[in-house]
Amino acid sequence: MEYYFFDPLFDSDAFSQKAVAYMLNGFEQESETPMHQHKKCQLVMALSGFVTCKIADSIWVIPANCAVWIPTETAHSIRVSSNAQVCSLFIDSAITELPEQAVMISISPLLRELITSLCYIDHCQQQQQTTVRLVDVLIDQLIIMPTQHFDFPIPKEPRLRKIAEQLLDYPADRRTVGEWATHYAMSERTLSRLVKQEVGLSFARWRAQLHLILAFKKLSDRMPVQRIADDLGYESVSAFITFFKKKMGTTPKQYFKQT
Repeated sequence: MEYYFFDPLFDSDAFSQKAVAYMLNGFEQESETPMHQHKKCQLVMALSGFVTCKIADSIWVIPANCAVWIPTETAHSIRVSSNAQVCSLFIDSAITELPEQAVMISISPLLRELITSLCYIDHCQQQQQTTVRLVDVLIDQLIIMPTQHFDFPIPKEPRLRKIAEQLLDYPADRRTVGEWATHYAMSERTLSRLVKQEVGLSFARWRAQLHLILAFKKLSDRMPVQRIADDLGYESVSAFITFFKKKMGTTPKQYFKQT
């Protein structure tokens, strides 16, 4: 039996109000929607478990206290871990203050409670004045939340796409940018320029984004830090912890307690 992260009877575009939300509780196994799009913008927030999204040509991960923002008419798929509890918030694309591109949004405790509360209100009652006022506050809070980037861009350039696919398959591959350049018969400068041009990051930062995504997933799966360090090709646990703390401001153990 297949499990999908969506309610086939729910059509977000059928609702006229500014925002509509629903919550899905954990399935028995990992589940995923097929690629799709809709007129309303979507915010996906995990209350528990783990969520990854493929949005256009990037893979996004949703860590604790964050949500991913999916703009209107943007093709995406959503994969959730088993027994996850996930809120989906759909917002009218006419609200222009919200991001026009996919982005990770930090979620404050207040915003988290507002979104969760909306999920528990019957859709037929979500146009009542009390709910309308709640939605107005929710949107005001959403607009002022800081944004972050936890995505791994997949370039369109054929050689870079192959590198991305190889890194996804073998994240412990520690070849330098020079070694990758030699493998694909180009200079180190050319490869560095292409990566910067395609994904807006240096090669090192691009690969670091992938390691963060995979680390989040493995931590959510309760994998020991030693094994994560090995899987990602770090020389030692301490080297991995140093990398993680530099990027996230906390150790993997402390991050794990927040999820």
